[in-house]
Amino acid sequence: MPWRLAPDCTTASNSRNRVHRNVAGVHIPMDDSAMTMRLRLSTLALAGSVALVLMPRLDAQKGGEDETGPYELVASWPRAACGDGFGWGSTSGVFAESPDAVFVFQRGCLPTLPAFTGIVPPRNASSFAADSPDPLLRPRWEHVLMVVNREGRVVDSWNQHNHLFVRPHRVLISPYDPDRAVWLIDDGAHQVFKFSRDGQRLLMTLGEHKVPGNDRAHFNRPTDVAWLPNGDFFVTDGYANTRVVKFSRDGRYLFEWGKPGAGPGEFNTVHGIVIDDKRRVYIADRGNSRVQIFDEHGTYVDEWPNIRFPYAIYMSKDQHVWIGDGYTNKILKYDLNGKLLYSWGTFGAFPGGLWGPHQISVDNEDNLYIADVHIGRVQKLRPKRGADPAHLVGQR
Repeated sequence: MPWRLAPDCTTASNSRNRVHRNVAGVHIPMDDSAMTMRLRLSTLALAGSVALVLMPRLDAQKGGEDETGPYELVASWPRAACGDGFGWGSTSGVFAESPDAVFVFQRGCLPTLPAFTGIVPPRNASSFAADSPDPLLRPRWEHVLMVVNREGRVVDSWNQHNHLFVRPHRVLISPYDPDRAVWLIDDGAHQVFKFSRDGQRLLMTLGEHKVPGNDRAHFNRPTDVAWLPNGDFFVTDGYANTRVVKFSRDGRYLFEWGKPGAGPGEFNTVHGIVIDDKRRVYIADRGNSRVQIFDEHGTYVDEWPNIRFPYAIYMSKDQHVWIGDGYTNKILKYDLNGKLLYSWGTFGAFPGGLWGPHQISVDNEDNLYIADVHIGRVQKLRPKRGADPAHLVGQR
């Protein structure tokens, strides 16, 4: 059969079932065996493409347990501050004003622990305090309040005020204060302190030094503070008392609420406080394993049960509540209806593990700082590349 030119791309011959394919204007006959080979090659090519898509990358990460969730640990931050043979004491407070101004409130310096291979660390740093009746449980009382920069170097230490502190608990700066005063809550001293930003001036003191009480002028182991936009503030009081006390911006007593118990408006260790944009007050009712919500006048609104041991409580600017749980050692994210949205965290003294996330803070570069109260350290974590923004603790 002679070849011929045709305007269409393919034709068929009924007598021999040949297919003529136009290649560069020339029709080339293809019999059944040629077509079969072409189909086989096409199938192999497709299978190869699928295999390449499904085949794992040779350089992909293997193993691991995702211990730090959406973050990665910043190694060797902060640097040692207590000198040879000593490490951080129980670290109860951290507040990141910026990456170059991270305030750390800790309970002195403890002898460095030897390396250990067990699961549980051989020492609970939070059992040490300046007023411990056991001399062996008194830390070296230095570097109680420090300021650390992004490289982990201590750029300031308020050692001139060490005599005021007994058992540091929280360090905070009001988001509404243009002067950026630093507030320190010391449950062992039974006091709340307000300092100038540079620590040179003590601007306000509430409570009487080492004198517990349950009245307008005294606390019994206060724990935390939170502010309204006009500067009025609430103090949670605390480990021994079971109340929330409201003060005016100049420190004048206004009112209080709370009593011992497990019912609405009753508390068992009032451990932390935050306030949302609607002026609702969220209380970490630690011993009752819940968060209670009140209006700004102390009227009960709601509660979130089954939060085992809320140590830290933090309100992000995007209006989510984050909890550091002291039993499960997880960082927990809730919406304002109390729905659990996300969690991560693993118990351990290894870098990135947690044992008592007592206060958390976030700087303006989204780095997360965690005060690890039982181990005695503060850890800095930065977002992993490509981390889901919804899984990152929001800025304040």
